[in-house]
Amino acid sequence: MKRITIEDVAQAADVSRQTVSRAINDKGEISQETKDRVMQAVRELGYRPNRLAQSMVTQRTYTVGLTIPDILNPFFPEVARGVQDVARDHDYNVFLCNTDDNPEVEIDVLRSLAAQRVDGIIALGSCIADETLTDFADTYRPIVITNRFTNHPHINPLIVDNIRGATLAAEHFVQQQHTAVGMLASDNVSFSFLRRVQGFRDALALHGLPYDDSIMEGGKPTISGGYGAMRRLLTRQPYITGIFAYNDLMALGALRACHDMGINVPEDISIIGFDDIHLTSIVTPSLTSIHVDKYAIGANAMTRLLAMLDQPDTIFPQQEMPVELVLRESTRTQF
Repeated sequence: MKRITIEDVAQAADVSRQTVSRAINDKGEISQETKDRVMQAVRELGYRPNRLAQSMVTQRTYTVGLTIPDILNPFFPEVARGVQDVARDHDYNVFLCNTDDNPEVEIDVLRSLAAQRVDGIIALGSCIADETLTDFADTYRPIVITNRFTNHPHINPLIVDNIRGATLAAEHFVQQQHTAVGMLASDNVSFSFLRRVQGFRDALALHGLPYDDSIMEGGKPTISGGYGAMRRLLTRQPYITGIFAYNDLMALGALRACHDMGINVPEDISIIGFDDIHLTSIVTPSLTSIHVDKYAIGANAMTRLLAMLDQPDTIFPQQEMPVELVLRESTRTQF
């Protein structure tokens, strides 16, 4: 099969080779009508630009980096899919890197991506220190980062409304007349952890329910971490009737712990997770959770990264992602 060249596109569109190059590289030096005619010829012929030649013109590699703290967590594949779909629509490739939620690994990955000259980076759930992140951003741009506040001009934050989500969980327990509730917290002190604890604590206090360290148990934000934390908490505080888990994985571990301890859900205890991953609707009992649009996080992050590339001198406002409570079988409809 004959390889389609830029000359073939130029002939089909009845323009010069240089005009085709300007249209493909969006140089803005030709009329919209001419650009549309060229792009129509590109689509009809199935022309694929030479990325090496194109990068020499645009100074872009048409690649972006995506860092993920835990590739085994079902939350992140949906986010990654949102990133990839938008990237593909704009002819970008995505380099996905797992950091194991380790700050040393993460900064090494970020530096490696920068050395590979990716055009931008999306960092999900970054755990590196503020000073380290700032130092990196001083020499690299642009970066979109999730669930972390920063005022650095090279970084645009995308924030899930963690406080609202935790508040919804606490208010549901109050509405169902629970008077003794607890929380399974991640042992990683992240921005999300702090905001979820804050939202849960403040909502309980508003309604006159006690909150102190005795009703919170930490563990890895995994199923096994939730299992162990739930057993420790209920052994220490057996009167608790409502549990808010840092994420769905911990909540799923809590469900299993209750099963093994002979505690019925939701008859004896109600459980609420956070993230609303796909597993929440297929376990028994199905898990009440705080829903986060994971695909939209990825799609919005990639869309914003592209905007930052096109407008490098613009300071974009942070993005905020809403949440909602999805009721399922792990919480009582009435107490």
